[in-house]
Formats: sequence, C-alpha cells, structure tokens
Amino acid sequence: MSTQTSSRPVGVDELKRAWDAVNAGEFRAGAGAGAGAGTGKGPRGRGTAAAGDWSPAAGEHTIAVFGCAGSVGASTIALAAGLAAAAPVRVIECCSVTASGLAAASTAELGLHPTDWRQGKRDHVLLERASEVLAGVDEIPLPIDAENETQLTILDVGWEAGQLLATDCWLAEAVRTADQIVLVTTATVPGMRRASVALELLANHWQPEQIALAVRGPRRKKWPRGLEHAGGPAVRRALVADRCVEIPEDRELEVNGLDSRPVPAPLISAARQLLEAAHLPTDTSESA
Repeated sequence: MSTQTSSRPVGVDELKRAWDAVNAGEFRAGAGAGAGAGTGKGPRGRGTAAAGDWSPAAGEHTIAVFGCAGSVGASTIALAAGLAAAAPVRVIECCSVTASGLAAASTAELGLHPTDWRQGKRDHVLLERASEVLAGVDEIPLPIDAENETQLTILDVGWEAGQLLATDCWLAEAVRTADQIVLVTTATVPGMRRASVALELLANHWQPEQIALAVRGPRRKKWPRGLEHAGGPAVRRALVADRCVEIPEDRELEVNGLDSRPVPAPLISAARQLLEAAHLPTDTSESA
C-alpha cells in the first residue's frame, strides 16, 4: 500500500480517521436505521446493514473484480480496466475505508457525496470508495445512480467470494447479475489453489465464459513446472479455454502501491484483454 505525499493528503487522513473510528467502536449507520441512525456509533463490530436494493441502469454494464486472496492486485486490475475502457466508466471500491487500495489513486478529489461515497477522478474514470469503516459486506452503502445510460461500472469487490455470496445484500445481487467476473490471483501454488476454490464456488452462478482469470506473475510459458495443475480441474479448464490473462509484475507498483503516477502501460494492455473478452468497448487512445 502506498503512502500519501504532501500533495495527496486525503488518503492518509482518511485512513487515520478510520483507524481511530475502529478503536473507538464507531461504524457506519446504514440507511433506514432506527433511533440513533446517522451517528455512526454503536457496539464495536456491530454495524447497521445498508437498506435497499440496487440494480444497474438500462444499458449499464457491470464487471465484478475479485481478489482470490489479499494483496494480489485486484484494485490495480479494477483501475487498469477502467483506464482501458471507453468512457464513461466508474470504479466502485466496495471494501471498508481501512482496506482501500484506491485511497491515493485519484488525480483529483471531488469530495464526499451525500450517499457516503468519496469520489475522485483519474483521467476519464470516476472513482468511488467508502468513506467509513464497514464491519460487514451488508453495510456497504448503495451505489450512486449512473450518470450515463451506457456507463461501465467496475465493482472492486474487496470481500471474499464465499462470504459475499452468503450475505443478503445489494453487492451480492449485483455480482450475480454482472456481465463478467474477473478473478485475480498470483502465479504461485497457493494462488492457483485459491483460484480453484473461487472458480468452483462461482460456477454455480455463471457460465464459464463469463469468468476470466487474471494471473499476476511471469509469462505463462515461464511458470514453474506443475503450476498449471496446482489449481486442479477448474483452473485447467480456464487455461485450456483461453480464459486466462497474464498480468505482468511491476516492482515499483508493488513497492509503492497505486498513487497518482501513471499505471504501467503493460497493465492497461492486459486489462484491455479482459474487456475485449467481455465484448466491451475499449479506449484506443495512446494515453490509455
């Protein structure tokens, strides 16, 4: 995770406030809560579920990006996909503010929306991230209505797939109806095993062609012997069906995390492959 510089103070301030809120036992109070709603205070670890349902606008496409484990680069892929996509596009980071991977990614901060989403811009991409500590997936506030009917919305899920799908919440339903699922993992034995678990879990909800595997690491031809088989039949089927996109490693990005510096072009190129597989328009400009 990157550290904010003096020109980007918002991320550090947000995370410090959030950490103080955790220690104080303060969590967001969802819409529709009873007495005391809006104070955001309550017993530690017992937040209030967000009320209501959400569904994409007519013509709005959605992609859900899952990390098969922590720190595999799911937020990076979500942002890279947004930058590779044709406008209009937004990335909604659904995790708690304390787990944000996009806190320093905006090049322009737009402030706090009345719906509790903190908004920022990165080129043509609108970034929306939680502004408070979320004790559970059912506390994520409802998304802001899409500004454009043909908008692409990328959901940076930020929660384990099994936990999410077992919870009655708007995000679980949005993921179930997404146009594409992207599973991000690493070219390691543990990474392949976690990908296998996620693929098997999601197979009950999506057709295989709707699930893409984004694997961060060396080129596939340089994978260690036996790695392709470490994920079992589910991963092998994805590889055979050419549903795997190679995500190049970037040492500087691994050390610094996402910030206002340009996302490496090879990452955006890899993300473009994910969009093309879902038949979604891409930005073909040189800056993308």
